[in-house]
Amino acid sequence: MTAFKSDFLRVLSERGFIHQISDPEGLDEACAKGPITAYIGFDATAPSLHAGSLIQIMMLHWMQETGHRPIALMGGGTTMIGDPSFKDEARKLLTVEDIDANLAGIKKVFSKFLDFESGRALMINNADWLRGLKYVEFLREVGRHFSVNKMLSYDSVKLRLDREQSLSFLEFNYMILQGYDFVELYRRTGCILQMGGSDQWGNIVNGIDLGHKMERAQFYALTSPLLTTSSGAKMGKTASGAVWLEPDMLSPYDYWQYWRNTEDADVGRFFKLYTKLPLDEIARLAALGGAEINEAKKILATEITALVHGRTAADAAAETARKTFEEGALSADLPTIEIPSAELSAGLGVLAAFVRAGLAASNGEARRAVQGGAVKVNDVPVANERLTLTGADLVDGVIKLSQGKKKHVLLKPV
Repeated sequence: MTAFKSDFLRVLSERGFIHQISDPEGLDEACAKGPITAYIGFDATAPSLHAGSLIQIMMLHWMQETGHRPIALMGGGTTMIGDPSFKDEARKLLTVEDIDANLAGIKKVFSKFLDFESGRALMINNADWLRGLKYVEFLREVGRHFSVNKMLSYDSVKLRLDREQSLSFLEFNYMILQGYDFVELYRRTGCILQMGGSDQWGNIVNGIDLGHKMERAQFYALTSPLLTTSSGAKMGKTASGAVWLEPDMLSPYDYWQYWRNTEDADVGRFFKLYTKLPLDEIARLAALGGAEINEAKKILATEITALVHGRTAADAAAETARKTFEEGALSADLPTIEIPSAELSAGLGVLAAFVRAGLAASNGEARRAVQGGAVKVNDVPVANERLTLTGADLVDGVIKLSQGKKKHVLLKPV
């Protein structure tokens, strides 16, 4: 469809969220008639979600803002298996205690985007029905509706099998459980739409089929594109690891820097997907060229950081960056890594220091950065990879480590 009648689908379309819809006309009509309920599932494989999940959270946000009811489904049950879709190998199995601890961490971010207190949005945990299932009864009631032939035809399964990599029977059950989630949410809340990334298409379509068979109900699927940067890098990942949404795992300053480093070609697209700015303002900012595009990137970074960490933290990150890069000042707001004073007294190798600070993944990577002229200590270029840091290098009680022009960490002896 080129034009949607419903505000919800029109907003998603204009901002670039839509990759595929199972029945565009039918879903658009249902949304235009009145409020619908939809969900996206989030498994608890880590204590925080990362920036790659932000597009899904924003979809739920725009659903709420256009008058519908979104559900953030916590995967307390499905995480016990792990989604095998397009994975080369099975996920590490987590204990129930680990899963519940991870859930406590990832829940925090949703309240910044969704209104749970008033009931405009819901947070539900599929552990409520999956952990207590009786296996034989479940197979009779639900499993009989799934064709193994069809399940084997999905790209997410074929990829693993074509590479002759093991797909356990445990993992094979994941799409059955996800399909059952859709049915259970329909029974409990009237939910008729499941959304997710495009890699979830097969799992969601299975849920639609199950809904037809078990409830004689019309369900819908909507997926978003799996995003990469213009250079092909996966969203939410950097060379040093995931871009976590939890401030204890990644500081607001480092989060701000991730978005400040957006490639020129991605600025307009990321404004649409990851901020609430009006489209006309986005068009103005995306049209900037030359040095002005850097000002647009600062606004982009500040707006996205404000959504996740709050306006105060976002403004502080922007100011820290301004002082660091425009004034060359040593700011106390930079990320700080504490080390035992004894290590500095004994002498800490510069390569090891950069690994400890998270500015390099290994001594070899740090060595290559030194050889490439990208390493500075207290803003002084380092040419000697065997340099040893001692107490004599402290400035106001810290040592400033810099990798390139945009990555800085303070080393503080304690």
